[in-house]
Amino acid sequence: MGHGALQLGSHVAQSSLKLIIPLPPPLVLGSQVLSQKAPHVSGHKTHSRSQLSARPNDVGLDGNYSSRPQELLLPLLMLRWALAHMEDPAFPHLGDSSQPLPRACPWRCSCPRDDTVDCAGLGLRVFPDNVTKAARHLSLQNNQLQELPYNELSRLSGLRTLDLHSNLISSEGLPDEAFESLSQLEHFYVAHNKLSVAPQFLPPSLRVADLAANEVVEIFPLTFGEKPELRSVYLHDNRLNNTGLPPNTFLGSEAITTLSLSSNQLSYLPPSLPSSLERLHLQNNLISKVPRGALSLQTRLRELYLQHNQLTDSGLDASTFSKLSSLEYLDLSHNQLTTVPEGLPGNLTILHLGRNCIRQVEGVRLHRARGLRYLLLQHNELGASALPAGTLRPLRALHTLHLYGNRLERVPPALPRHLKALVMPHNRVAVLGARDLVSARALAELNLAYNRLASARVHPGAFRRLRALRSLDLAGNQLSRLPEGLPPSLRSLKLQRNQLRALEPELLAGLNKLKELSLAHNRLRVGDIEPGTWHEVQALQVLDLSYNELSFVPPDLPEALEELHLQANRISHVGPEAFLSTPHLRALFLRANRLHMTSIAAEAFLGLAHLRVVDTTENPEQVLVQLPPKKRGALSPKG
Repeated sequence: MGHGALQLGSHVAQSSLKLIIPLPPPLVLGSQVLSQKAPHVSGHKTHSRSQLSARPNDVGLDGNYSSRPQELLLPLLMLRWALAHMEDPAFPHLGDSSQPLPRACPWRCSCPRDDTVDCAGLGLRVFPDNVTKAARHLSLQNNQLQELPYNELSRLSGLRTLDLHSNLISSEGLPDEAFESLSQLEHFYVAHNKLSVAPQFLPPSLRVADLAANEVVEIFPLTFGEKPELRSVYLHDNRLNNTGLPPNTFLGSEAITTLSLSSNQLSYLPPSLPSSLERLHLQNNLISKVPRGALSLQTRLRELYLQHNQLTDSGLDASTFSKLSSLEYLDLSHNQLTTVPEGLPGNLTILHLGRNCIRQVEGVRLHRARGLRYLLLQHNELGASALPAGTLRPLRALHTLHLYGNRLERVPPALPRHLKALVMPHNRVAVLGARDLVSARALAELNLAYNRLASARVHPGAFRRLRALRSLDLAGNQLSRLPEGLPPSLRSLKLQRNQLRALEPELLAGLNKLKELSLAHNRLRVGDIEPGTWHEVQALQVLDLSYNELSFVPPDLPEALEELHLQANRISHVGPEAFLSTPHLRALFLRANRLHMTSIAAEAFLGLAHLRVVDTTENPEQVLVQLPPKKRGALSPKG
């Protein structure tokens, strides 16, 4: 820069700035040309006389000068020249800097933006100092705060998000007056604290309020009232009863779409709920009735959760749900109902009535719910005559009928034509006739596990017309042989925990899409598996023959097999040709058999390039498993 430069050190606003001053041409004093390199001059430090002493005839980079008097003129001349040029607007002045000043941020917190202060998870016990007034988003969750000082909170008038989730804040530690200053607050999170009452006043700008998991027993009219922008209110896991929730709680707040009051102590459905509601959570209360008209204005309500209450038939009437024209999901499970409620809306898609005391389903009560797709009636008291013929016929859109854990003795007659899943394990079904399933030809899943079906009482044509069936579960019955007429569409067949004593190839004929077959916990021996049985299921990938009476690995297993369960049999030897037919095998389970150290032939696993798991634990001796050398990662047996 020019012919030389003078650096002046200056400390401004905690940052070190360097001032570069252009110097005049070289100065000649006597016969000596002095160096153009400038000495360092500190703006806060004066040199003592001893510091100004230096070697003769030398001007050093460290700012030490010669002891000859004429050479002391150099800094004075340079400084005079620099001061003369400081009137020039182009001259760099002290305080000028190309770098912005550092952003003010409370100690240990982070401030990723000018309007965001994040002090979450720092174990804070007091409100942080130096929170900028420009803050719009303040996160203080997961600390140990017990109170918020009024003077600190009230000055943050531009705050839009205040997150106090998971602290120790009591109602006394949350000053109501402070919220009067927070006129722009939109999101307020104070869940998982120690509040006993809600704030008496929250600003009208509020959009989301989360006071869940406190000890709140009382709400005030202006806590949530008169909030035209309020969309979501979360009050679950508190101690609210109906007295603490006055009728005018949500007056003037007609934009609320989500309200959660679950896990409180309400004894009846609160009146005067916002008509704008779309999701209402009231599960896990003490609700025994819904007052007449309590849900007459909520025409936008789509989801209503009333499970785990004390609702009885007398606590509902024909008008309780009839005005809910947008209702799609209704959960009334875990109550004390003995019948299906009346007045179900036509738009209903999912009706959950499980874990009640329902003994009979009256068809007339389902006639309006023609759009119903999922009807869940598990764990009720449905007996032999609980579903008379024609009861379900109006439900033309029904996809899934769930009847688990009842007392049904037959498959319900006249099932809807488009039914895709019939789930009724743990009933008392003992007979399956030729026409019991004929109306449900679209079935893709049929679960009749843990009933009382014996082979002699299953008609040979019971499954024949189910051409879309992909999954059939008959586990836990009394079958002694495979069912006849299994459809070729099957992908999964579960027959574990029966009394099977034989496998006949003709009963598996045509099942060329079957991927999974479970035959565990039966009485099968190798001699009971007729030759050619596995050739009928060449697409089979998972075969479970565990807990049978096999003495060796069955021969000629399907080529596509990837997972083979043979644990808890009587296998004492695995020969060199045991798996020649299964080159794709990935997992083999031989646990709890009668194998000894050398029971598995060294050549048994040759050619099994995909084998990754061999489980031989719980045998009389530790079994030596030797895989091809190229698969070093799988040389040791599991366990």
